Amino acid sequence: MQYKNGKEVLPASLLTELQKHIQGELIYIPKQSKQRVAWGENSGSRQLIKKRNEEIYQLYMAGSSLEELEQTFCLSIDSIRKIIYQTRDRLKEMEQ
Repeated sequence: MQYKNGKEVLPASLLTELQKHIQGELIYIPKQSKQRVAWGENSGSRQLIKKRNEEIYQLYMAGSSLEELEQTFCLSIDSIRKIIYQTRDRLKEMEQ
């Protein structure tokens, strides 16, 4: 996030209006919701987790036990189960 001087980027009338509420302090102005990206989109984390989850599902379908997957991916059995169920459901939706 980069600091910008309101005097340089805002119309004078808007600056005057803002000064009625806040003066000499920092204020964060969020992006419009349609311009915001989902968590992990910019960093690629979302894709890495999706790929990992698909790998967990494929290994489970190929016969790996929950305990083996727990050890391989350093996740709890509950997390492994949730990934398997969610991936299965997502794949079923895609088939329909």
